[in-house]
Amino acid sequence: MKRDHLIVVRGGGDLATGTIHRLWSAGLRVLVLEAEHPAAIRRQVSLCEAVYEGETTVEGLRAVSIASLTEAEAVWACGAVPVLVDPKGESILAAKPDVVVDAILAKRNLGTTRAMAPLTIALGPGFAAGQDVNYVVETKRGHKLGRILAQGPAAPNSGVPGVIGGYGAERVIHAPAAGIFRDVRAIADLVEAGDTVAVVETPEGERVPVKTQISGILRGLLRDGYPVPKGFKVADVDPRRAELENCFLISDKARCIAGSVLELVTAQLWK
Repeated sequence: MKRDHLIVVRGGGDLATGTIHRLWSAGLRVLVLEAEHPAAIRRQVSLCEAVYEGETTVEGLRAVSIASLTEAEAVWACGAVPVLVDPKGESILAAKPDVVVDAILAKRNLGTTRAMAPLTIALGPGFAAGQDVNYVVETKRGHKLGRILAQGPAAPNSGVPGVIGGYGAERVIHAPAAGIFRDVRAIADLVEAGDTVAVVETPEGERVPVKTQISGILRGLLRDGYPVPKGFKVADVDPRRAELENCFLISDKARCIAGSVLELVTAQLWK
């Protein structure tokens, strides 16, 4: 394996960041492609925040926003990961990566094809291994989390979040109305059931409160000022109040998925 092998990861949210961090830790060059306005909830562990802030750091990995592919080399030379706004993956042809990982987690394919690289990997539902991409990695919590599929799709999106601390759907908060999202609380705040964590400013001038159903730690919160449709995921509460540091650490789920991606990448690059 050569250190100049290039892996392109589409997406820089919290699950994608787990994969990016694992590949970077293994000494591989990674280029992250993101949307113009990322909507990550777990922003403290999402490298896509570099799009807004210019740069961000997650568990020792520094990500730097770049305006073009020509700037990537300088970022890699500093031991960091470049993040390029390219939601359609238009730069992939010029980058000529050895591997493309679709980690957008959009529950559908937003344009990733097997022609993009010698090895293509997709995370979660919306892809068929052996057709859309070479491999799919299962992202649904449970016994099959992280399994590598060479044929067929991952488990379909159930719409029900995985259970943490005895809570599933209750721990995820959605916008009660369409409008502009405004933070009232901050990530890592302790909250009680019924607390207002944010408001949505509607076009009619209303300020609709966004409340949590359960008590715990506000683990994820959408960026202030983001325009949201009704029902959009805007926050995440972890009922395990003793685990405050989890707000700033890559999750067990993300690391499990990342291990499977690294397994596929190393097997390809060692050929």
